[in-house]
Amino acid sequence: MPLIIPKELPAYDALYNENVFVMHRERARSQNIRPLRILILNLMPTKIVTETQLARLLANSPLQVQITLLQTATHDTSHTSPEHMKAFYKTFAEVKNERFDGMIITGAPIEDLDYPDVDYWDELCEIMEYTKKNVYSTIHLCWGALAGLHYHFGIPKVHLPQKMFGVFEHRVTRPSNPLVRGFDEVFYAPHSRWAGLDRAAIDACPDLRILAESDIAGPMLLSTESGRQIFVIGHPEYDKYTLDAEYKRDVAAGKPINIPCNYYPNDDPTRDPLFRWRAHGYLLYTNWLNYYVYQDTPYDLSQLEAVKK
Repeated sequence: MPLIIPKELPAYDALYNENVFVMHRERARSQNIRPLRILILNLMPTKIVTETQLARLLANSPLQVQITLLQTATHDTSHTSPEHMKAFYKTFAEVKNERFDGMIITGAPIEDLDYPDVDYWDELCEIMEYTKKNVYSTIHLCWGALAGLHYHFGIPKVHLPQKMFGVFEHRVTRPSNPLVRGFDEVFYAPHSRWAGLDRAAIDACPDLRILAESDIAGPMLLSTESGRQIFVIGHPEYDKYTLDAEYKRDVAAGKPINIPCNYYPNDDPTRDPLFRWRAHGYLLYTNWLNYYVYQDTPYDLSQLEAVKK
């Protein structure tokens, strides 16, 4: 089944040219199918890139999925045109009376800021509170995962002495969990962050389950028992050249940055990077849609609390 997105969204042409099954809204309305409604709060500065990356993963499923793009009203983006934001994004005020089958809260390159210093922190907290009763399952990505773990469970953020940057090996720790169904025992995922998590606080939290972790990068995939809240510390949605672009951007700006680990063959930035996390990125989102958004979602989300009791 296709991903339903506006035909004018840049991701539409990009995915269509990749032979990814996308459908514009007018065509979808002619079909007698209720699509899964996924809300995406895009906090990344490169919004069009992130839209395309997430849309690509959500389209790799037999389910019909319709996305709604959300922006913060308390922070104006300077990397994406106002025309694009006005055409394709909504604010929380416009959707807060709606219910969604699933939600994705992306990361943002602001790990160095304390949470109260983030200009949209209060708004983000309001949105995360909203998800408890109005969204069936929410994925939090990278900084969004750090923020979500802090908000929901009080897990502290830990600043790192150097950037966790590269592609790291992870092992599945709970192979019976539906989110990692079909995963290899060991898999790779990219990381790009200046902060991590207090592992002792995670271990002391009875509501959290670590599903996959790395000896170097630490816990990568966490979830509540119900799957209502999922936290992905890495970036399985990244394209082949995303880390390459970040590295070359920082080098050009004269910023101190290490060569991303396990990314370029022989750590040589002149060589083509090795893309070895794509399959597990697809599988993670397919499992999420199938086991936590589609199969468990009641048709009447207003009955959500009654269903779970």
